[in-house]
Amino acid sequence: MSRYLSARFADLEAYVPGEQPQDMQYVKLNTNESPFPPAPAVLKAIGAEEAGRLNLYPDPECRVLRQKLAEHYGVRLENIFLANGSDELLNFFFMAFCDQERPVAFPEVSYGFYPVYACLYRLPYTEIPLREGFRLDISDYCGIHKNIVIANPNAPTGRAVSVSEIEEAVRTNPDHVVMVDEAYIDFGGESCLPLVEKYPNLLVCQTFSKFRSLAGGRLGFAFGSPELIGDLDKMKYSTNSYNVNRLTMAAAAATIENDQYYVDNSRKIQENRAYTTAALDKLGFETLPSLANFIFTRCKSVDGGTLYRALKAKGVLVRHWDKPSIADWCRVTIGSREQMDVFLAKVREILEEVG
Repeated sequence: MSRYLSARFADLEAYVPGEQPQDMQYVKLNTNESPFPPAPAVLKAIGAEEAGRLNLYPDPECRVLRQKLAEHYGVRLENIFLANGSDELLNFFFMAFCDQERPVAFPEVSYGFYPVYACLYRLPYTEIPLREGFRLDISDYCGIHKNIVIANPNAPTGRAVSVSEIEEAVRTNPDHVVMVDEAYIDFGGESCLPLVEKYPNLLVCQTFSKFRSLAGGRLGFAFGSPELIGDLDKMKYSTNSYNVNRLTMAAAAATIENDQYYVDNSRKIQENRAYTTAALDKLGFETLPSLANFIFTRCKSVDGGTLYRALKAKGVLVRHWDKPSIADWCRVTIGSREQMDVFLAKVREILEEVG
């Protein structure tokens, strides 16, 4: 521990992002990025003309982009909040709505940033175990009188629950905020956005990082009641009023205008997900049903850590955690067909080597 770090952070375990090694060229299937570049119109939108305005601060209200999002998703401007990636949205959620009197609950196996934020703000929190097969049972969240965060589809499992199930958690906790983290919703899931008008305690969080190929642009957005959006605005203007930069706003606006490009890419990823899952099945793997741009899989003859290290040595990166409940498993991002063929070829090599 640094001698300068505040003692209140002495036991804080920071979130560990997916590795980005530079020692060689890898097939990167470890951080759930899109294998496809942004649409050509996006590159044009962040060209020399917009870059020439970098001497000026961006619009802190992000009005042009929020208007495009409002029109695209059929909501009002006051229902939209923009942030520097969905991670900042999560940060504001924990900062704004959770305290000693309003604890927070989330799945025990889910996005690793949830417990980090809870610990950062010294919040009481409950990690609710998943059921057999890594299934989320919504009854575990109904009427618990706590703030709730549910990733749907869940990460790293890829499993999803229905909108009607999530509605029960929202309905039975009316005095607490329920955030649904829909980072992977555009790969076959069903969004809870239609519930926002009905429930003032619901926040629906999405991102441009996955489906919209802007992981490097860092842009997240939330839908909620004007009251909740106003609370998030208070957090934003108390920390960083210019949290979305000029080039990201321009890129995101062009992304919305070229939606079909991304819909087509999502279809390809879903096809590659089915293709990869079927191939792994033939190799004796167990793979959970996924509605995300990744799969969660394990092999009976090779433990998860060994498979991860062997793939890395062969130039393919996947994600592995040492947490006992999931240590046998690896999360594999679904890339292009060519990337998935390389992954499958290296898996076959490893299986031959271990006999």
